Amino acid sequence: MNYKADIGVFGGSGFYSFLEDIEEIDIETPYGSTSEKVSLGKVGGKTVAFLPRHGKKHSYPPHMIPYRANVYAMKMLGVRHIIAPTASGSLQAKIMPGDFVICDQFVDRTWGRKDTYFEGPETKHISSAMPYDEDLRNLAIKACEDIGVTVHKKGTVVVIQGPRFSTKAESRWFSKMGWEVINMTQYPECILAKELGIPYVNISLITDYDAGLEGNEEIKPVTEEEVYRVFNANNEKVKKVIYKMIEKL
Repeated sequence: MNYKADIGVFGGSGFYSFLEDIEEIDIETPYGSTSEKVSLGKVGGKTVAFLPRHGKKHSYPPHMIPYRANVYAMKMLGVRHIIAPTASGSLQAKIMPGDFVICDQFVDRTWGRKDTYFEGPETKHISSAMPYDEDLRNLAIKACEDIGVTVHKKGTVVVIQGPRFSTKAESRWFSKMGWEVINMTQYPECILAKELGIPYVNISLITDYDAGLEGNEEIKPVTEEEVYRVFNANNEKVKKVIYKMIEKL
């Protein structure tokens, strides 16, 4: 492949405005097509490969995203770091909509997703003890602090299958376990990057409180409309954090 990139970003369409001289390319991987064409552009003198994990028109629900193709396309481009912002829910009252959480652990509650590149004859058992890259996490925390975003320096994200949101009972269970964030796309995206040796960081933008926190009168259960409203309202903050990270990498 003639195309190369330094940094990969998975996320929503709001990131496009950062890229200069965008070129969209099709990448066919051994694992099929990616969710969308990969957009290559410049940010701070570096080449960035951007891919909306759900597709430009949000046509892939979480359990149908071609995660293996998406991550492998980054490998084919020679990407050395992956930054992965996600719209996420809060499982703890102290983590409020508009806050950012730089996750350090995940709990997988998905099923049926193609979640490894090792299907034989080559077999490896990689460690998942520390799924997120510490250097990238520290860089993300510093970027958030620099632009004045309320940031939680660690957190466990429980990844649910989707596309439905949790029941109150499920949400209360997750909260009582002490987990902080709920999301539908971190698994297997995170661990696939680790299998390929690409450092990966998640930036969870908290858009809502999950259903199990409804007991407080001030806390409303999650709705799709509220997720989009808060995410769009904070999209500029996400872009500023990513831009500052790319500058420092």
